[in-house]
Amino acid sequence: MNHSLRAFLAPLLVLILPLPAATQEVGDVPDVVLKEVPFSFWVLAPRSPGETPWRVTDATGAEVASGSVSGYDSVQVTAMVAGPDQLPLNVEAGDESVELDPTLTAGWFSLLPPLLAILLALLFREVITALVAGVWLGALAVAGFNPVAGLWRMMDQFIVPAVAHPDHAAIIVFSLMLGGMVGIVARNGGTSGIVEAVAPLAKTPRRGKLATWLAGMAIFFDDYANTLIVGNTMRPITDRLKVSREKLAYLVDSTAAPVAALVPVSTWVGYEMTLIGDGFGIAAQQASSPEAAAALSSVSPFAVFIHTIPYLFYPLLALTLVFLTSIMDRDFGPMAQAERRAARGQGLFRPGAQLATDTGSAEMDAKAGVPHKWWNAGLPVLAVVLVVLGGLYATGRAVVGPEGTLRDVFSEADPFSTLLWGSLAGCLVAVLLSVGQRILSMKETIDAWLAGMKAMMIAMIILTLAWSLGAVTESLGTAQFLAQVLEGNVALQLIPVLVFLTAAAMAFATGTSWGTMAILIPLVIPLTVSLGGAENFDGGTHYSILLGAISSVLAGAIFGDHCSPISDTTVLSSTASACDHVDHVRTQLPYALVAAVLGMLLGDVGTAYGLPNWAALGLGVIALAVVLQLFGRSVHDGSEEAAPAA
Repeated sequence: MNHSLRAFLAPLLVLILPLPAATQEVGDVPDVVLKEVPFSFWVLAPRSPGETPWRVTDATGAEVASGSVSGYDSVQVTAMVAGPDQLPLNVEAGDESVELDPTLTAGWFSLLPPLLAILLALLFREVITALVAGVWLGALAVAGFNPVAGLWRMMDQFIVPAVAHPDHAAIIVFSLMLGGMVGIVARNGGTSGIVEAVAPLAKTPRRGKLATWLAGMAIFFDDYANTLIVGNTMRPITDRLKVSREKLAYLVDSTAAPVAALVPVSTWVGYEMTLIGDGFGIAAQQASSPEAAAALSSVSPFAVFIHTIPYLFYPLLALTLVFLTSIMDRDFGPMAQAERRAARGQGLFRPGAQLATDTGSAEMDAKAGVPHKWWNAGLPVLAVVLVVLGGLYATGRAVVGPEGTLRDVFSEADPFSTLLWGSLAGCLVAVLLSVGQRILSMKETIDAWLAGMKAMMIAMIILTLAWSLGAVTESLGTAQFLAQVLEGNVALQLIPVLVFLTAAAMAFATGTSWGTMAILIPLVIPLTVSLGGAENFDGGTHYSILLGAISSVLAGAIFGDHCSPISDTTVLSSTASACDHVDHVRTQLPYALVAAVLGMLLGDVGTAYGLPNWAALGLGVIALAVVLQLFGRSVHDGSEEAAPAA
C-alpha cells in the first residue's frame, strides 16, 4: 500500500491536552481499527530536552513503526493491523510505554451502519428508526460487540455529544426559533397577506400560475409553510381561472423545497450547513498532510453552501420549468390532459378523484377575523434577513480586516451566531407586530410560537441522529475503507452523478430529503476529498467536482422527495391544493424527470468534465424551453382570458 493512500486513510485526530512532566501519552487512538486499513494516533514524548526514540510493537513483538521525537513535541504515527494476533499494540517512548487495544474488525463492517440505515429506511419507509439502528450498530463495534454496552455507547458517546456540540446546539436553537416565527406569522395572518398581495396580478390562467410561482418564491423560509399557505390561498384564484388542481399541486410542490434549499435564510440552511461542516471535519481528520488538514478545518460551511448553489442543478431547473410552463402556457404528458380538461370546463379535477381536502393543522391557520397584512410576515422575515446579513458581514469583517474582499468577509463569517441573532430578531418583531396591533394576545402569540417550534421537533430528532451517524462513520473509518476500495476504480468525474442517483433513490423510497442528506453527506464529502476532490480547493476542476458531489446529495434528495408518493411535502401539496394525491404524483413525475435528466447530463457530468456551471445552467434552460416547444401544447387554445369556473 502506497504512502499517499495511508495518509488519505488516516482516521480522526483530536486535540491533546497538556500532560504532566515526564509523562508519555498516546492521543486519539481509534475505538475501532479495520484490518489492513492504516490508522493514525499521536504520541506525545516525555517532557525532557533532546530527542526521544519511540517505537510501536505488536503482540508478537514485531516492530510496527519507529522513530524519534523532540522533547516537548508530539508525532503522528501511522500503523496497520492485519489480524487479531497483533493486538494489543505497545507504544514505547523513552522509558514509558502505553498499551493500545482497540476493537478490530473487517473493513467491510465499516459500511454496515450507513448501509443498515439505508436498507431499513427503504424497507420500512421511516428514517428515524433506520438512523437509530445505524448508530447502534456502530456503537456495538465501539463497545467490543457487547450489545448492551452498545446501547450505552450509543447514548453517551454519540447522541449526547452530538447535541452538546456548541455549533450543533446553535443550529437546533436557530431551527426551533425560526419555526416559532413561522407559527406566529401564520397565525397573525401575515403569510396569507403576502400571498393575497400577489392575487391582483392574477387575472388570466397564465398570470394565475405566475402568481402562484411568485408566491412560492416569496415564502422561502420553510417548505411546509410554503406548501400549506400557497396551496390554500391560491386555490380559489386558480379555480376561478380554470387551472387544474393537478397543475396547482405541481406549482406548489416544485416551489417549496427547491426554494427553501436554495435561499441562505430558511429552515433548511442550518441543517445543510451543519452536515457540510461535519463532513469537512471528517475529511480534515483524514487529510494527507497537516497543511491539507488545516485547509479543510478552516473551511466555512456557509461559504461552501453558497458555492454549491450554482451547482444545485435540479432545484434550479425545477424552478425554471415551473416558470416556463407558466409563461409559455404549455404542458406535456398527463399534465397537459389535466389542464385541457380544466380549460374546457370539464372539471378542475378528474371525475372520481379522491380529493385530499384536509388542509392541515389549524394551529398553522390564520386566526379567524384577523387582517391579512403582508407586512406582518414580511417585516419579521426582513428582520431575519437583515440581521443575518449584517451579522455575517460584521463577524467576517472582524476576521479579515478592512482590506478583505466581500467574498473573504462572508467566507470568514460566523454563521452560527448570526443565524441565532437573526431568528431571535424575527421572533421579537413577529411578537411585537402581533401583540402591538392587538391581532393576537400574548398568550395566543406564545401558543403560535410553540406550535411552530413543535412542528420542527421531528426534524431536530433526525438532525441529532444524523450527527450521531456521522460520528459513527468517523469512529469506524468508513470513508477510509471506501477510499481504499474505490481508489483507481471509480472515475472522480462520475462521483456527482452517482451521488445524485443514490440520493434520488433513497429519497424516493423513504419520502424524506432530510434523512437522505443525513445519511449521505457525512460519507460523500470525506470520500470525494480522499479521492482527490480537494485538489485545487480554491478553484479549478477538482473543486467543482467536490461542490458537485455535495450539491448532488441535496439535489438528488429533493428530486426523490418530489417524485415520492410517501413524501410529506408531496402529500401536503396534494392536501393544500385539494388534489387527488395519485394524480398529483402521476402528473408531476414527467416534469421532475426532465429536469433531473438535464441536471445530470449537463450539470453533474458536464461540470465534472470542465463545463462552466453557468454554461450548464444556460444550456439546461434552453433545453427546457425546447422540450416545452416541441412536446408541449397550449391548453387554452390560444385564448389568454378564461371564463370563471362554474
